[in-house]
Amino acid sequence: MDIIQRNFFRILCSGAFGTQSSIEPMSPFKWRRLMQMVEAQQVMPVFINGIAQHAMDEGLNLPEGIIADLRGRQDERKSLAARIPKTVRLSNAFLNRRLKNLIYSELHSIDTSVEALDMLKLIVSNSEVMFTRGMNLGGIITMGEYLRTRGDKVDFVKLDNWLTALQLHGMAELQGNVLISVFGFEQDELPFVTKSDPKAYRLTLRSVSDLAKDTAQEWHFRQNSAGFVQNNNAVLRRNLSRSLRYVGYAPVETTSNFFHNFVKSLSEIEE
Repeated sequence: MDIIQRNFFRILCSGAFGTQSSIEPMSPFKWRRLMQMVEAQQVMPVFINGIAQHAMDEGLNLPEGIIADLRGRQDERKSLAARIPKTVRLSNAFLNRRLKNLIYSELHSIDTSVEALDMLKLIVSNSEVMFTRGMNLGGIITMGEYLRTRGDKVDFVKLDNWLTALQLHGMAELQGNVLISVFGFEQDELPFVTKSDPKAYRLTLRSVSDLAKDTAQEWHFRQNSAGFVQNNNAVLRRNLSRSLRYVGYAPVETTSNFFHNFVKSLSEIEE
């Protein structure tokens, strides 16, 4: 982990979970690079809160331009409840139908567990983003905050059964292992995590670094001036590579998600 990544994760840990650690001074170029990572991961509100936690840190040598930008974005923080997805979907038609049925059944149950449903929605939403764009730190941080504040109310037996039915146990464990390896959670805070995953840490570092580099050009297919269809081979290779990273965690949904996005790209050819 280089100095940019160390500062990135230290500030996020402070902003989300109050963890205290020292910030290392960086050049303006490296701070701008860190800001690209913040924007790509969509964690600006957490980052701003983390910067406030480190206001007196000698290593916090932010360039004036970044300070001015952060001051203008103070009101971007959403409440925890507002960050829970209202609706979620899976790319595989069969699993998506099963997801909708179990949510409907739980909402009409005599012992509805709203908190378990919230956790399921977060895990599903995080998974779909990870298949498409890579590690979803904003969503994983929200999951961690939810566990810290509402975890005692979650029916983890129900959640475990749902994850098994949706073939998402592997993705849930991966997300939990990110909270453990990157954000300092204890395994007993995450009942759905049954084993440690050393790949979680490496996947996170790689994904955070990659996503900041490759968000500029996202078209997959478009027509050129002669009317022929062109494809962005770099994007296709990147998305295939990204999907393959998670195929061992959720084979059916990973494959379905890739082909869903492939077909969607074809349908969005620019005129």
